[in-house]
Amino acid sequence: MNKFMHVTLAKMKAYLKTFIALILVSIGGTLSNGSYALEAEKSAGIDVNTIVAKSSLAAYYGGSDGRTMARMKIFDANGRQQVRQFAILRKDIEEGGRQKFLVIFSRPNDVKGTVFMVHKKPQGEDDRWLYLPALDLVKRISAGDKRTSFVGAHYFYEDVSGRSTEADNHQFIEETESQYVLSHTPKDPQSVEFASYKTWIDKQNFLPVKIEYYDQQGKAFRLIEALDIKTVQNIPTVFKAKVTDLTDQSYTTLEFRKAVYDLGIPEDVFSERSLRKPPVEWLRKKK
Repeated sequence: MNKFMHVTLAKMKAYLKTFIALILVSIGGTLSNGSYALEAEKSAGIDVNTIVAKSSLAAYYGGSDGRTMARMKIFDANGRQQVRQFAILRKDIEEGGRQKFLVIFSRPNDVKGTVFMVHKKPQGEDDRWLYLPALDLVKRISAGDKRTSFVGAHYFYEDVSGRSTEADNHQFIEETESQYVLSHTPKDPQSVEFASYKTWIDKQNFLPVKIEYYDQQGKAFRLIEALDIKTVQNIPTVFKAKVTDLTDQSYTTLEFRKAVYDLGIPEDVFSERSLRKPPVEWLRKKK
């Protein structure tokens, strides 16, 4: 009897050891998955918030101000094309902080004279105005409309001046030979049409070269790509970009030319007066 009990106890101890080992492996795997992003971030030698801040500076804060001419081509799901041509003026009020933008349309005739203005406030909601010359009307773009189509394109109003880095939680995914890959989730999910998005950021110049948006089921539905990057006044600058609606493959391309920085544009150029009377001097001024 004692011998039988001894054998049984030995088997029970072996079973318990196996069971505990399985639990530890399971817990270890869960903890490993949860801390993967942190370990990847540590191995990269740079924290995720630093990458996000540098990427925002690279994408939207080149020089103290800037001007560029742009041509937007909008293609619907059937391949039909529309073209928009406009100039962009930008003034930085604070490095990495408040900015002001003017977007002045010149072609085609049905949008000629339309002006869009943004006063960017990273710590709060941006102020946006749209001037419609046919109605001689200045329209305030509400915060709820920032994720809607900009003049019929696949770009959104928010894309013009950039999404605030404070609006999302950021997570480091991985580092490749040439890029940092990050994941972002909105702090206010009800205010946006996406559940999350990923960015691929060039390690050399910190420009985001790819942004992919995902729905609640984790399916990609929107894609932004930087297709051509050149250096202007020692500043890496996107010269061609593309936004694709992955649900129907319609898309918008945006080509830039004559980019110039540090023109010395005064802040008062970005006032409501300029909506009705665009600052021609600063649209033509040479560096």
